[in-house]
Amino acid sequence: MQESDTYDLVVVGGGINGTSIARDAAGRGLSVALVEKGDLAAATSSASSKLIHGGLRYLERYHFRLVRECLAEREVMLRAAPHLVWPMRFVLPLRDHLRSSALIRAGLFLYDHLGGPSRLPHSRRVHLDQDPVGEPLRPGLARGAIYSDCWGDDARLVVSYAIDAAARGARILTRSMCLGARRRPDATGRDGWDVEVLDGATAHTVSLRCRALVNTGGPWAREIHGMAVNGGGESPAIRLVKGSHIVVPRLYEGDHAYVLQNDDQRVVFVLPFEGAFSLIGTTDVPFVGRPAAVAVDPEEIDYLCVAVNRYFRSAISRESVVWAFAGVRPLVDDGATDVSAITRDYVLVTDGGGERAPLVSVLGGKITTSRRLAEVVLDRLANDLPKAGPAWTATATLPGGDFGLDGLDGCLREGRLRWPWLPAMTLRRYVRAYGTRAETLIGAATSLTEMGEDLGGRLYEAEVAYLTGHEFARTADDILWRRSKLGLHLGSSAHETLTAALSSRGPGRAPWENDVHPVHLPIHQRSAMSPLGMAP
Repeated sequence: MQESDTYDLVVVGGGINGTSIARDAAGRGLSVALVEKGDLAAATSSASSKLIHGGLRYLERYHFRLVRECLAEREVMLRAAPHLVWPMRFVLPLRDHLRSSALIRAGLFLYDHLGGPSRLPHSRRVHLDQDPVGEPLRPGLARGAIYSDCWGDDARLVVSYAIDAAARGARILTRSMCLGARRRPDATGRDGWDVEVLDGATAHTVSLRCRALVNTGGPWAREIHGMAVNGGGESPAIRLVKGSHIVVPRLYEGDHAYVLQNDDQRVVFVLPFEGAFSLIGTTDVPFVGRPAAVAVDPEEIDYLCVAVNRYFRSAISRESVVWAFAGVRPLVDDGATDVSAITRDYVLVTDGGGERAPLVSVLGGKITTSRRLAEVVLDRLANDLPKAGPAWTATATLPGGDFGLDGLDGCLREGRLRWPWLPAMTLRRYVRAYGTRAETLIGAATSLTEMGEDLGGRLYEAEVAYLTGHEFARTADDILWRRSKLGLHLGSSAHETLTAALSSRGPGRAPWENDVHPVHLPIHQRSAMSPLGMAP
């Protein structure tokens, strides 16, 4: 990394909001650099429930504008990334002592219509003691409802935003730590930012000059904001809340999910995951400490297990958990005493503008609203970046999502004709993860031998080369837990094998990453898992 010319915009933070903003800005003709101290989506953005949804329970808090925006954005993301976002039906068992059936029916009616026209089917009632979706549930749960939402690959959405941003000219600097930012006029007297960045690969420090600075540091947003304003201006009010998830062997057959009402008025999702597993979450726990060292507490595992055992015939316990992960949500401190009641909406805190170079700090937000949030940020900066073009992302496709009229099934059919030698499950995984960019991954190969060595679980050298060359991956964790979830399916030796294979490709982790745990921590690996399935 070398010191460059002046950028229009520097974005600090490579999660879902940062990469979305970088993509939008680059597509408007602005010069952009994104600085991320670790891997893309290495923190909160890969520790979600993987839902692209309106937030049915937000209706209880009267957050109608947020739900409306989320539902509208759900439709945009379905069109933009059909390989990474797809519809899912959610089964909601009714328990009148927690929420009345009438209240839930009213909420579902709003949910079906609040976001405008949708390609998803509307909600309906279901007799759980008669319908197959009720078979995994305990006796006595007779009534329920089924509604539609979407599942999405959170980490791959982040990477897709970054790929698109880079293709439009943005500079994506991972493993590069922002050390500081200060306003300084240039030779013409125009106010701008000098952003000091440490390159983890070379240990060199450079200064990136820019006209506007956007802080999407997530759990670190308050620190980044304070570093930039140097004690002046408005200090963002953030509440850090930990959300934890567990993964257990599959609890039921089918591609639907369950929404479990808990006795504390929260809900717990049970989602089909990676073919052989069920993903369960999430918790809401106030967090104090270093966000990089966040981990799942045993009490959180117990909480999720108890919630599941109230509903499912197959009981689970701590010993059932094959993987657990936690993330820290940087929520806006709206004064709510109950952390579950804190708004999931985003807020922009602006310092400067006009004569003073602007800083925009992004607080809160959801994966579902990341594209719309980017539009709002660029609108906020319109006067300071007058050469920016118009908004464009509402109708644009993310890389790999250009399936055409035949959709995902058509892409699979074409793939089977073009690469008949590729195992069916591997082709399906490629199309689900990379969409039409699977062609770039496979390249000119005409046999499995030409895909290179199988590093385990049909992770061929060609895929590793693609991920390191096109998707900013550097380490085994980047590949096994963020670019894919192959870590769930492979034995414990896969990490060592892949690390050795990557050693000749250049530096991996930045030095400051070595003393913290990755967000995704396998509780215990299995040497032999069931055949590789597909998310969800």
